[in-house]
Amino acid sequence: MIHSLESVIRAHTFFHGLEERYIAFIAGCAKNAVFGVSQYILREGDPADQFYFIRQGLVSVEIMIPQQGPVTVQTLAEGDMLGWSWLAPPYRWHFDARAVEETRALAFDGKCLRNKCDEDHDLGYEIMKRFTHVVSQRLDATRLQLLDLYGVHI
Repeated sequence: MIHSLESVIRAHTFFHGLEERYIAFIAGCAKNAVFGVSQYILREGDPADQFYFIRQGLVSVEIMIPQQGPVTVQTLAEGDMLGWSWLAPPYRWHFDARAVEETRALAFDGKCLRNKCDEDHDLGYEIMKRFTHVVSQRLDATRLQLLDLYGVHI
């Protein structure tokens, strides 16, 4: 079954309750993307110009630990959002993310959406509220992973 980008966005819990007039704005910044097994979706330090809504597959969000290598801080699956660094200067990724299995996603152009948010501050506020939750989850997952890595039990 083929779905329009607007219908996929409208159905996602991240966008639940967003005014209908914003759905078309957001869809105008989106496209489908597919990532193969072990393909990096984003790399720490690279320009953060997109974010992703995982439609199918698994994505490992990783940090590099010196003398140890990459450590997974969070695994994302269908319905999860990937990427928040497109929101704030200098627009660089803070983590690596790679597909654990073939992954299908909606890729959103961060600059396009930032421009739309600048034009309509109500939309910008709604997007910021929603991404604050994503940032909070990522920071909690990172904290727990680092505590486990260094043998600290809470």
